Amino acid sequence: MADKPTKGLADVVAASTALSDIDGTAGRLSYRGYDIHELAGHATFEEVAHLLQRGTLPTRRQLADYGAELAEGRTLGALVESDISELAGKQGPMEALRTLVSLAAADDPDKDSNAADANRRKAARLTAQQPVLVARYHAARTGADIPAPDPELSTAANFLLQITGRRPERREVEIFDTCLVLHADHTMNASTFAARVCAATLSDMHSAIVAAVGTLKGPLHGGANEQVMRTLEALDPRGVAQAVRDKLAAGEKIMGFGHRVYKTEDPRATHLRRMSQELAEASGDDTYYRMSREMEEVVFADKHLYPNVDFYAATVYHYLGIPTDLFTPVFSVSRMSGWTAHVIEQHADNRLIRPDSEYIGERDQKWVPIDER
Repeated sequence: MADKPTKGLADVVAASTALSDIDGTAGRLSYRGYDIHELAGHATFEEVAHLLQRGTLPTRRQLADYGAELAEGRTLGALVESDISELAGKQGPMEALRTLVSLAAADDPDKDSNAADANRRKAARLTAQQPVLVARYHAARTGADIPAPDPELSTAANFLLQITGRRPERREVEIFDTCLVLHADHTMNASTFAARVCAATLSDMHSAIVAAVGTLKGPLHGGANEQVMRTLEALDPRGVAQAVRDKLAAGEKIMGFGHRVYKTEDPRATHLRRMSQELAEASGDDTYYRMSREMEEVVFADKHLYPNVDFYAATVYHYLGIPTDLFTPVFSVSRMSGWTAHVIEQHADNRLIRPDSEYIGERDQKWVPIDER
């Protein structure tokens, strides 16, 4: 007889991985053995994507080659190009991305192969295309004309260029690049698990990523950063503390606080808080940052909960000029590097993921003909 299951598979080891690791008690996160504090603000997103997908921090030559792959991969396929405008009018951002990633498979030259070299190439293309898909979707729904990706710019710089329509400042690029690094991977979270379950059937990488995007869409996973911003926008800046206390007293959850894994501060939040403050001060209006700090103090005093990655990511994205309903799509831009790395890892040492379940329904029922019921 199977052991009694834990709700939500808490503390169940679902896979072995060399990609990322969390020490929830100490508040540590690492990618392939590199502490996030060593990487954030030092390694570029392209370096971290290479680390996750190809196993090592790149040399200058490897980084140049990988950057060239990304630049080439930003070209969208014919099917995506023909459908993106119609989708933008009918689907929300995450719904559209789910569809567009699926459509992208049709024009990928490696779509029918799960071989290691084909997976590496697909991983680079998916990582390159995701920010372009988000920007093109936004442009299609607003009727805006946006610049084409610049092969000389980084992933972070190109995204800000296409979303805002202006060439970003150097510091803005550095901050957004750090955001992408901080969100790149996070062990066996819900969307990563969904991707690995799909990949474990030996389905293709695009199918696994569609599963991940669909999972990230859920408000208990990827939607929290958007909800943080909606909360800030709805509060009166003069009554933040009391409003938060009233919500907590009523049993309401304050989005952006607490984490299933971390028992202390999420190490990503440490960087995001600092960047939020910097951007707020540079903007000349630090209202949302000050509100966030006040919320943080009240929630900690009342519930002893720390902010997680979503809390200060919201105001960072806001100050960078990213529309609020694109916060979760931006999460997918970064996490694509980790999702694809997990698919590569799953395919390389695969076993079908097939957990057991505990049956709790009726037993020994007797069939009765329909006229006798």
